[in-house]
Amino acid sequence: FNPEELEAVKRRRQEEYQRFLQRSQSPADVLIIAKPNAPLGYPTQGVEVRPLKTIVIPGLSLQTPFMELYRVNLTASLGCLDVAAEVAGVKVEGEGGTHLSLSSSQLDNLNRQLQFLTYTNTVFHPNTADTVQFETDGHRAQFTVKIRHPLIPKLYDVKSQSGYNISALVTIATKTFLRYGKLREMIDSVRKYYPDVTIIVADDSDKPEKIQGAFIEHYIMPFRKGWFAGRNLAVSQTKTKYLLWVDDDFIFTGDTKIEKMVDVLERTTLDMVGGSVREVTRFTATYRHQLSVEAGGKEGDCLEIRKGYYHTLEGFPNCVVADAIINFFLARTEKIQEVGFDPHLSRWGHLEFFVDGLGRLHVGSCSDVIVDHASKIKLPWTRTDKSEILYKTFRYPQSSEDGQSLQSRLFFFKNRLRCIKS
Repeated sequence: FNPEELEAVKRRRQEEYQRFLQRSQSPADVLIIAKPNAPLGYPTQGVEVRPLKTIVIPGLSLQTPFMELYRVNLTASLGCLDVAAEVAGVKVEGEGGTHLSLSSSQLDNLNRQLQFLTYTNTVFHPNTADTVQFETDGHRAQFTVKIRHPLIPKLYDVKSQSGYNISALVTIATKTFLRYGKLREMIDSVRKYYPDVTIIVADDSDKPEKIQGAFIEHYIMPFRKGWFAGRNLAVSQTKTKYLLWVDDDFIFTGDTKIEKMVDVLERTTLDMVGGSVREVTRFTATYRHQLSVEAGGKEGDCLEIRKGYYHTLEGFPNCVVADAIINFFLARTEKIQEVGFDPHLSRWGHLEFFVDGLGRLHVGSCSDVIVDHASKIKLPWTRTDKSEILYKTFRYPQSSEDGQSLQSRLFFFKNRLRCIKS
């Protein structure tokens, strides 16, 4: 950023960051420390109520030596407190309000009354939490009541058969620009092994060529709309449970076993799993990386990028868990749609998606699922493809400073990063 605009950018970023915190944080994120040997018994987690509904709060009790009068107080902020039934010998004050007081000369009666204490949410929010204060003489505790709608599942009805029905489970998606020869070669290689799997092509070429064939969906975009915009388009049209992302110059072989990737996602909690990309030299790449964020205070955080992975995936000796993987992966469609691809990135972008998905995506990588990368080696006697020359002109302009500046700006403002270390 230019020096004269930097302060204004920082101010806008801070304002956006505060709004982000308001949306993403809840009282359930606040650290609560339980003091040792407290006489109060209360739930530490697992208390949940639907918005504007009522529950009985479980686990409340008072354990204390003999006293002439036993008293407890409870205070809520997003709901009201009451009792579902009254116990003899217990005085209840503040029913139906945010502050409730119970007192009795009999400890057993007081504890029995606590078993009928209710919480009713009164301030609507689809997903938040209330921190309830619970106190007696000289002691105070806090516990969290989660307030949220139930998560509605998104299930996929796949007709049963022996093994995995790949055509019903998986859609192959790609983004193309000018390279129709490479694209058709990729499609032909897919059809050798998966003749009826749907292939979605997002295309932002200047003069689109028709891509015809069974189970092919070809979507035309405005010229040079961009790499990540094309990804979003392809993902938006995917109807199956899983999406397999491939580049338009990949070649399927006998080692490209989609079934193995599906098996991993069906039997684990991973959201996406990558494979290996094999070059003509026989070198294979998996691009496994670990990402971590170091809190940086007011100026922003620091992203650390390290090569490697965390651990082997249990039950799959050729698979590991990481944060970022190669540009050949099978993913749960709804998770990819949830994170999305930043359409500002038009010519290139890869790591940016995993930065946006950090903390939301559970990522794996398997080295035994391999796709070939079309050779970039040009032999002297081969014909020069004009579309390839034009493609390189747009893909690799003489000056890449604008693209690098855009990526830096996005990391700085959108992701609130002040530095990247690797």
